[in-house]
Amino acid sequence: MDWVDELRRLRDARVPAVLVTLAAVRGHAPRNGGAKLVVSPDRLFGTVGGGNLEETAIATAREMIDAGENEPRLLTLTLSDKAATEYGVQCCGGEVTMLLEPVRVVPTVAVFGVGHVGLELARVLARHEIGLWLVDGRADMVAEERLGVPGRSGIFADAVATVHVRHAPVPETAIAELPAGAHVLIMTHDHVEDLALVDQALRRSDVASIGLIGSRAKWARFAAKLRDLGHTDDDLARVTTPIGVPEVSGKAPAVIAVSVAARVLQLIDDAARAPRA
Repeated sequence: MDWVDELRRLRDARVPAVLVTLAAVRGHAPRNGGAKLVVSPDRLFGTVGGGNLEETAIATAREMIDAGENEPRLLTLTLSDKAATEYGVQCCGGEVTMLLEPVRVVPTVAVFGVGHVGLELARVLARHEIGLWLVDGRADMVAEERLGVPGRSGIFADAVATVHVRHAPVPETAIAELPAGAHVLIMTHDHVEDLALVDQALRRSDVASIGLIGSRAKWARFAAKLRDLGHTDDDLARVTTPIGVPEVSGKAPAVIAVSVAARVLQLIDDAARAPRA
């Protein structure tokens, strides 16, 4: 296994990391330029030379992870017995510059209901680096004839997102399969189905957000039924309805899709910037 495999493993496990690369070496140093170290919250892979050099890189990388940083950093260290160090002395006589690149967790957005609005929303979201789940209880809504094969044909042939298309006769069962931190958007053709999806999404404490399409009158009816199912006011506060940004108004599917996509991307950005608990 090399560092690429380790990054893939962390990505699949949805664990943030920082890739440390020995970008430049002047004089003598423990490793040549290009050496790499993968730092995650509780694991290391590879080495950039050990000693103060490496410990400083590890400490800085974990600070970046804890702070939710997305921008890379350059870190330059002088390997001299005269240089102030925190983790011991390295007197190789050279100077190194390390590039620390955050490797973020790819966010997940799940769209339940791939009708007119859901399909337009999927078109917009597919242009972003996310895991995009498209779930519908109607087989014809997610059929290959309508959507194509993501990455190969149809409207998602050149998608940036990793698109997962799922026909689920009982769509709420797919809630349990979503990765932690998923953003759930509910817009099916059936209000009974919408209610079941909200209920199941609320039963997962690790869902990042829950958005429901519809009017305030619809939500008033849902709220009463959800309380009957045992949900508290704090639970109900996790649901946003109507969804979207108020600055984008209109009822055409493509307009609603732009509004909802804008709000979801705001939530993703907010989550990426938030410090780790």
